Amino acid sequence: MSLLIKNGEIVTPDERYVADIFCENETITRIERNIDKVKADEVVDATGKYVFPGFIDPHVHIYLPFMGTFAKDTHETASRAALVGGTTTFIEMICPARSDNPMEAFDLWLGKAQGKSACDFTFHMGVTRYDAEAEHDFKEIVKRGLSSFKIFLAYKGAFGITDEELYAALTLAKKLGVIVTAHCENADLVLELQKKLLSEGKTGPEFHYWSRPPVVEAEGVHHLMTFAEMTGAHVYTVHTSCEEALNEAVRGKERGVNVWVETLIQYLLLDRTNAEPNFEGAKNVMSPPLRDKKNQEVMWKALADGSVATLATDHAPFDFQTQKQMGKDDFTKIPNGIPSLEDRVNLYFTHGVKGNRIDIQRFVDSASTQAAKLFGLFPRKGAIKVGSDADLVVYDPTYRGKISAKTHQMNLDYNSFEGFEIQGRPYIVTVRGKVAARDGKFVGEFGRGQFLKREPSHF
Repeated sequence: MSLLIKNGEIVTPDERYVADIFCENETITRIERNIDKVKADEVVDATGKYVFPGFIDPHVHIYLPFMGTFAKDTHETASRAALVGGTTTFIEMICPARSDNPMEAFDLWLGKAQGKSACDFTFHMGVTRYDAEAEHDFKEIVKRGLSSFKIFLAYKGAFGITDEELYAALTLAKKLGVIVTAHCENADLVLELQKKLLSEGKTGPEFHYWSRPPVVEAEGVHHLMTFAEMTGAHVYTVHTSCEEALNEAVRGKERGVNVWVETLIQYLLLDRTNAEPNFEGAKNVMSPPLRDKKNQEVMWKALADGSVATLATDHAPFDFQTQKQMGKDDFTKIPNGIPSLEDRVNLYFTHGVKGNRIDIQRFVDSASTQAAKLFGLFPRKGAIKVGSDADLVVYDPTYRGKISAKTHQMNLDYNSFEGFEIQGRPYIVTVRGKVAARDGKFVGEFGRGQFLKREPSHF
């Protein structure tokens, strides 16, 4: 399969120029101003369009047993949605229960994706307990191709780990050259605040915010910084939602902690009023919660200046009419998550690039290249270079449309960005040189997506 993309404006974090791209055998083989006299199975005219490296979502949940139910997407529906939205690779969180065997969990999650996903994928390995058996498994899992762990400083009794386990996990990560992604809150404070609110009859979704206010997230980040400083481990704070938490990470970096920060498209465009004041707000219950609107400009600025490294989704789809109703009389039972895998890139381009909040090259960096570099995928992914995988997004900045649950590809009954206008959309999306989405329609092949093995020693 060969592909020639002509006359597009190539945009990477380092370069911006008009050229043709020729792809063969799943990789980029030539980049030149004019490529003529070659036989290509498909030629794409990209005149007036941008050509971006395939976008990478470094934080998704697809197979997810959680809060008494399961996330709605399958790897077929999730990869279809990802590709239509311009995401060609995602990194899924493996989240075993504390009682689960880590190696069995790895095999389970891999089996759910392999032979089903239409886009490439890899994983962060959840460390939800730490003992001799688990340590042995984590070492083997790294040998099998993972180079990142996931820890929870939340969800006490489910995914959350103790300080002793935290220290051990970070120590092992440092030894293996593995980066540790972390959900930062204070599990004990959350539990006590939840009990207090429910005892006062405060059961609606609007009280989810008050069970996990900004100071609770900030304390979690501070806690992680202390342990990372003591162990020398490389850490990455997932779904950072507010100025208080960001400041703790920045202070850690200033004193030498190896830390990178992720935020989500939800935090840039939605605020806590979207989870109020009636049960419709349950659609937008996630953890950490949506914050006061004032945090949005803080996060936009931090993305622009690089204080926040990546923009992700924490995609976790649960139906409103069935699953979210589990918390009708108790906000602590609402399955947490806002689905956004499909819409991240278009919303980020619209409100970031078109909204003059972020430079187009930083847009590419934070939505693709930084994730590739942090998680051992660069320059195979996140780059437009000879030898890189031919994951490309030919992007039409003239497209105009609206987001709607009636037309989205994700497998659930609502969209948190219902009615949001977008200015731009992928015209062509390729996975290793083969067209997988065309003008807003999925044309890919389920099962073609590859499990990406990574080297752990990239730090």
